[in-house]
This record gives sequence, structure tokens and C-alpha cells, in this order.
Amino acid sequence: MEIKPKNIFKYVLVGVLVLFLLIYPVEIYQILLRGLNILMPLILGAVLAYTLNILCVRIEKHLFPNTTKKWLHNSRRGVAILLTLVIIALVMTIVFRLVIPQFLGALAAFFKSIPALITDISKIAKDLNSHSAVPDQLKSIDINWTSIQSKVMKYLTSGVGGIFGSTFKIVVGVAKGIFNFILAFTFAIYILATKENLGRQFNKASRAFMKSKHLQRFRYVLKVTNQMFSSFIAGQVTEAIILGTLCALGMIIFRFPYALPVGAFVGVTSLVPILGAWVGGAVGFLLIVVDSPVKAILFVIFILVLQQLESNLIYPRVVGTSIGLPGIWVLASITIGGGIAGIIGMLLGVPIAATIYQLFKNETNRRLSSQND
Repeated sequence: MEIKPKNIFKYVLVGVLVLFLLIYPVEIYQILLRGLNILMPLILGAVLAYTLNILCVRIEKHLFPNTTKKWLHNSRRGVAILLTLVIIALVMTIVFRLVIPQFLGALAAFFKSIPALITDISKIAKDLNSHSAVPDQLKSIDINWTSIQSKVMKYLTSGVGGIFGSTFKIVVGVAKGIFNFILAFTFAIYILATKENLGRQFNKASRAFMKSKHLQRFRYVLKVTNQMFSSFIAGQVTEAIILGTLCALGMIIFRFPYALPVGAFVGVTSLVPILGAWVGGAVGFLLIVVDSPVKAILFVIFILVLQQLESNLIYPRVVGTSIGLPGIWVLASITIGGGIAGIIGMLLGVPIAATIYQLFKNETNRRLSSQND
């Protein structure tokens, strides 16, 4: 194969990059990780903007669609963004008002039961002490109380220092998280407000640096990816509402306590595919076990049945149908994604698999059609 002179530089550059990757893999990984941490607020802002845009577009379509007033037409985007944020804030407020008070009440009941638990333990200790064999055995044990006291004081001293150090790290981490969230939120609003202008700039840069054939293919892949991800988010929200409603109704039918807060919490956590329902069920168990251990055990059985129903019937059909991915591939993508990247992999596994599946399906149909022609 003859190598064109203009391509020599490209091959040399690729060879140098591969060589550096082989010689300094750890250093390059650390540089990439540091760069990712720096860009994380912007990445989160872009993800947040993409998610909010799904609802924002639907609202904007119904805001003064036939108006002839320029100022009213120009205000549609701002009003749509504001309504989107208000709707999400209302939903979050309702969920938190349902879940948090009940959860705090269950914790308070748990702490109130601690004195009774201590009394029971003291009673058991007195019963053990009443046996004659126990005091005799204790007398025969040589205990160095000075050494024990020294070790306890040393542990407490180091523990206090560790507590202060951990508290400081937590405060710094929370402050950094709040700052990153504010930055990501601001970036997301900016993207939503100026998305057409950003799109034009992106298209202009794409035309400048890509050949026409490659540009057409690139736009096609972006279009399919956007369709799959937006459909996945819509399907995931629908599935979460269905599961939360079924959980609340089932708890009401079987007379479990805290039906509404647990149902709301299960619905919110089920936004994480498959795993989320387990987290919601665990919180529900903690709430119910304080009220009635027997009902808590029955609730576990109920959640197991509901989880099987969600994993094998609801999720593959609702989410799989919305993105056009067969149920078997939905479960496979969640399993593989979770094994590779944990919860993030479970979230992204389904839309990525759906995108690959759709691209492969379209390419297969195109090739078969060209063969028939």
C-alpha cells in the first residue's frame, strides 16, 4: 500500500501517541482523570440541560404557538425554562414532604426504643451474673486494668482527632459539591437559553473540519443517539411512576404502614434501572420494622415479588418499547453496564445499547435493500 506524503504526519503522530500510552500509562491516566474532575461541573451541566430540555421542549410547543407579537414569541423560551424548573421543584417538594417526615418519625421511634433495649441487655447481664460459675471464673482472670485504660485513652485521643479531620473533610466536600452544583446548574440554564446558537456554532465547526461524507454520517449517528437517549429518559420516568404507584397501591391493599412515602421513594429510586427499586425497598423496610417487625418481613416478600415483576415484565416492556430494544437486550445491557461502571453503567447501558442496536439494524436493512436492488 502506497502512503501519501500528506498522511505521513498523521501516522507519525498516532505512533508517538501510542508509544507514550505504552510507556506512561499511569501518568496519562492520572492526567485524564484530573482533567475529567476539572470538567465535571460542565459535563453535569450538559447532562442536566439535556434532561431538562425534554420537558422544556414540550412546554415551549404549547406556549403562544400562533402569536404574532415578537416580544411574546421571544419570551417563550424563558417561560418554558421557568415552568420546567417549577414543575421539577414541585415534584421534588411533594416527594420530600411525603418521605422525610415519615423517615424521621421512624428514626425517632427507633431511638425511643433504645432505653428498653438497654434494659433488656442489663437484665440478661444480671441473669448471667446470678450464676455462681461466672463470678468464680472472673476472679481467676488476671486483668491488667492500667494497660486497658492506657489503650482506651490512646484510642479515644486518636479517635477525636480523626473525627475532627473527618468532619473537616466532610464540610469541604459538601461546600465543593454545592459550588459544583451551582456551576453545573448555571451552565445548564445557559445551554437551554442559547441552544440554537450553540447548535449553529457546532454545525459550522463540523463543516469546517469534516468531509461532507463523514459529516453526513456523523449527523446521522447524533440523530439516532439523541432519539434513543430522549426516549430512554421518557420511558424511565414512565416506568418509575408505574412502579411507585403499584408499590403504594399494594401497600394500601395489604395494610402496610407508610404506603405513600415508601411508594414515592421507590418510584424516585427506580429511576436507576433495576437496582433503584431494591434501595427503595430497603428504606421501606427500615421504616416499617420500627412499627411492626412482622409486617416488615411481609413487606420484604411483597418487594421481592414486585421487583421480579418490574425486572422481567414492566421494565423491558415500558423502557424497551420506548427505545425499540428487545427485552432480552435491555436486561443484558443493564447487567454488562453495571459490571463495567456500576450505577452509571446501569444508567447509560440501556440507551447506549439501544443506539448501537438501532444503528446496526438500520445498516443491516440498508445493505439487504441494496442487495435486492
